[in-house]
Amino acid sequence: MDNFPKQAVILAAGESSRCWPLNSVHKSLFKIMGKPLIWYTINALSEAGIKEIILIQGPKRDIEEELKKYDLSAKNIQYVVQPAPSGIGDALLRAKDILRGQFFVLWAHQIDCQENVRNMIAKSLETKAKTVLVGQMTKTAWLYGIARMVGESVKEIVEKPQAGQEPSNIRIVGTYLLDEKLIDYFKKTATDAYDFEKTLSLYMADNDARIVMINEDYKAASLKYPWHFFNLNKYLLDKYLTKKNIAKNAKVAKNAVIDGNVIICDNARILEGAVIKGPCYIGPGSVVGNNSIVRDYCNLENNAVIGALCETSRTIFQPDVHVHSGYFGDSIFASGCRVGAGTVTANVRLDREGVKVKTKKESNGVKKIVELETGLKSLGLIAGNNVKIGVQSTFMPGVLLGKDSFIGPKALVKENLENGQKFF
Repeated sequence: MDNFPKQAVILAAGESSRCWPLNSVHKSLFKIMGKPLIWYTINALSEAGIKEIILIQGPKRDIEEELKKYDLSAKNIQYVVQPAPSGIGDALLRAKDILRGQFFVLWAHQIDCQENVRNMIAKSLETKAKTVLVGQMTKTAWLYGIARMVGESVKEIVEKPQAGQEPSNIRIVGTYLLDEKLIDYFKKTATDAYDFEKTLSLYMADNDARIVMINEDYKAASLKYPWHFFNLNKYLLDKYLTKKNIAKNAKVAKNAVIDGNVIICDNARILEGAVIKGPCYIGPGSVVGNNSIVRDYCNLENNAVIGALCETSRTIFQPDVHVHSGYFGDSIFASGCRVGAGTVTANVRLDREGVKVKTKKESNGVKKIVELETGLKSLGLIAGNNVKIGVQSTFMPGVLLGKDSFIGPKALVKENLENGQKFF
């Protein structure tokens, strides 16, 4: 494989609108264990032997600015600006002058891509096919792009076929090994929402394309809605938290309990009576207060504060989040949130059914509220940047709070709040 092209295009120019209320920044800038998701994707590509990365970002260049904080000098990253989120086809056309031979295309949050990349290289070498896709079996073909197979070759991607008319039950997952000759096919297709799939289908009609299958239960790298961050958090903590590691300048009280695989970073403070049961990550400058419990895949980014007499489990705290006493389960707090004492996030329905979430969906220019199945039995609160919550507030399972929303004391919140909305 030494002579195999080692070039990848990472797509990071979208608006992340379906990840509301966590879309104040691109979703690949969401942090786990002190680094943005895109850092892990770049690292995974490096593990797979990719030598050159072309990173497609939006006009704010926020991806590029964030990555300057990390030593990526050995990764050979080139940045390309996509002025508007106009799809994969437009992104590739903007990068066409630096694409050579075969190249990978993947989304910026695909933190576990290394195995797929290796398998796709092997499939290409084995079959001589220049194009290799990743597929996964599905029972809901009408929700995805579905492969039309002829023998072992993929000949077309049928977008969201009607139920009963699907060409197979194999959905295409967003990692592609492509050939630079594909670029020539774009002039044959009209630009619309699915120009990439149409163009790729035209190319595959003339050229051999193969598929690498992944397990039906595999879901770590899926990131469509905000509750999908839990899967990525679990994957990363399982991968990188292999032992207990307490920084020398962290302060841990003598009677605090640190059990299991836990990272406690520089200048963190674990106060008297606190219990941390791993896997958990406690970021730089964070505080876990007296007699609090932090357990089971909690992630505290830098300068997060867990006050006294608090229990939190399977919850992700972005930088500078402060909470006090209460219970926080299966929840996410974006940067800058402030939460008053006695707050409780209910995370399981009384009837023990799966948690559903209400969200906006746009169809033909019309926005409407739809209820989505999350597939989760446990889901608490998801709060955007700088949310303020008063003391003794309670939240029903699956509530979403828009950034800068304000919740008064003793509130019972059953429905989502828009950005900046006040609720008393």
